[in-house]
Amino acid sequence: MHWKELYSFFLNELTLQYGIDEAVAISRLCFEEIAGKDRFFISSNGEETVDPNTETAMLQALLQLKQELPVQHITGKAWFRNLHLNVSPHTLIPRPETEELVERCINSMEQYNQPTVLDIGTGSGCIPISIKKEVASAVVSAIDVSMGALEVAKENAAQHQTPIDFMLLDFLDEKNWPILGTFDIIISNPPYIPLAEKALLDSNVAAHEPALALFVENNNPLQFYEKIAQFSSTHLAEAGQIFMETHWLYAYEVAAHFIAQGFDASVVKDFFDKERMVVATRRP
Repeated sequence: MHWKELYSFFLNELTLQYGIDEAVAISRLCFEEIAGKDRFFISSNGEETVDPNTETAMLQALLQLKQELPVQHITGKAWFRNLHLNVSPHTLIPRPETEELVERCINSMEQYNQPTVLDIGTGSGCIPISIKKEVASAVVSAIDVSMGALEVAKENAAQHQTPIDFMLLDFLDEKNWPILGTFDIIISNPPYIPLAEKALLDSNVAAHEPALALFVENNNPLQFYEKIAQFSSTHLAEAGQIFMETHWLYAYEVAAHFIAQGFDASVVKDFFDKERMVVATRRP
């Protein structure tokens, strides 16, 4: 099979399932990451024959995509801001909303000479690596309850030469808190989707992304935020800040909880005009 033939077949098969726009984006990623060929190569060298191993790998990827496996899990790669990161089934696939959270956090750090930062539930490490990459003076720590996620995060930090103190730690267990220090900034994209909403998610998310990083029990969707507020009352520096991604349905409840606990807090809308972030500040 020639490159143009393979690309056309790949694109047409995906278009039937994903629609043309998403099919184009997925095809581009697969050809670049798996075959090592971009659209300019295919356009200029389309009549060249694809080597058998590459053809087999691409057709296997196509089969997985038709079974709704996320493309990032097939390629093992995802982009976050300007970072090319490893991902795995142990980690959430980084999303644009989290990029906005990191952008807001980084913009707030100009007031610090050497800010201390804690990321709660780091996953792939996209948040702390971005912060350390762009604010070199920051002293960054990151925790996660999943060893599989931490292994990926450590690989990404090494690849991007960002020294970060990673710790395997169950944040919900308050007995673990004494080993953590005091921080100028706490940032988190914690689990916040009630289990009852699992059926409403896209099947490629619900079936293939780590439940541990997505879901909380139906009876307490604010579980992690309540713990973050409690932790921050003793582990956040005076006038320190907390940046959190939230479920858009519960953003105002999260902010109200922090205000009730003695913080200043506000809800911030994302690029799509949804209430997806809460920023809290410890009162002096």
